[in-house]
Amino acid sequence: MTRANLASPAQSNGPLGHIGRALAAAAAMIALAGCEDKNTFVAPPPPKVDVATPIQRPVTRYVEATGNTAPIKSVDLVARVQGFLQSIDYTDGTFVKQGTQLFTIEPETYKLKLEQAQAAEIGAQATLKQAETDFKRQVELVQRQAVSQATLDTSTSTRDNAQASLQQAQANTRLAAVNYGYTRVSAPFDGIVSAHMVSIGELVGVSSPTQLATIVALDPIWVNFTVNEQDVLRIRAEAARRGLTVADLKQLPVQVGLQTETGYPHEGQLDYVSPTLNSSTGTLAVRGVVPNDKRVLLPGYFVRVRVPFDQDKNALLVPDTALGSDQGGRYLLVVNNDNTVEQRKVEIGQVDNGLRVIESGLKPDDRVVIAGLLQVIPGQKIDPQATKIEQPQASAK
Repeated sequence: MTRANLASPAQSNGPLGHIGRALAAAAAMIALAGCEDKNTFVAPPPPKVDVATPIQRPVTRYVEATGNTAPIKSVDLVARVQGFLQSIDYTDGTFVKQGTQLFTIEPETYKLKLEQAQAAEIGAQATLKQAETDFKRQVELVQRQAVSQATLDTSTSTRDNAQASLQQAQANTRLAAVNYGYTRVSAPFDGIVSAHMVSIGELVGVSSPTQLATIVALDPIWVNFTVNEQDVLRIRAEAARRGLTVADLKQLPVQVGLQTETGYPHEGQLDYVSPTLNSSTGTLAVRGVVPNDKRVLLPGYFVRVRVPFDQDKNALLVPDTALGSDQGGRYLLVVNNDNTVEQRKVEIGQVDNGLRVIESGLKPDDRVVIAGLLQVIPGQKIDPQATKIEQPQASAK
């Protein structure tokens, strides 16, 4: 086949022909070299990621809850007798001891009634004494047949009526003494008395008992909280394993902390556990009693509560920052023997001194990714950098 525009043999073999062929060969080599560079891919090195084995140490397991404080005793002081308030014998909001007089309600009238009842009692005693003497004399006369049996029966009836009159007089005296005692309102126990609700000279106790003030006991103090059904089952299972009774559970300590306090500086004991769960909330009502001699805890506070119920001697702990979460729950990224990242589903427990307890899904020799979670994905090879988990400083108890 004949091609158009072909150079003549002389031209192809001339000096210019040699130069052209050389340039064409060089261009072809450059083109081939360029294509080879574009098709070659050099993989980046595996990322360096910090990994560490979990800390293994004894951990006390707690049931944690939010509760509120309540006074173990709170009483409304009322006027139980009618009269004008004569005096207020305390300062509002002060601490008083049991038996301290707080109010006085016009005692003179009730004192006179008491004296009147005492006088009537003395008269009844004299009447009974005379009736008994007459009865004895009539008994002797009947034995000598000096008087009739009817006379003795009359003397017997007189004596019995005198005895009844004396008993009535004695009851009236006790009642008058009680009413006279009610004119002085005293503290039924140690506590703080609220501001008075009536004024001196005011008529109280007219148609019903009039509230004068309220006294509240603050030492010790109750802490009420609830435990969810899952924790109840865990505690009952642990109690059964250890052979503990309900009485033994009441000896468990209750640790309490205010919202502004670090740790749980207040400690008491369990005082009450409800016999049934609340079906609407699925929780169990629990109460602890905590000493409060410095009156740091006031009724109505919201407090943090925890109750130790078990101890794990070989718990596994990791930083909270090593945990991830998805729709399936919480997980850790673990590096296997081939330095490949695996996603491990785990069940988490409480935070203990800044580290998270791993209940299941983790082994003591697992290498956990503790930093750079966003740089790695499951199935990726990495360059693990062995390090140690730093133990945070223990929080105040």
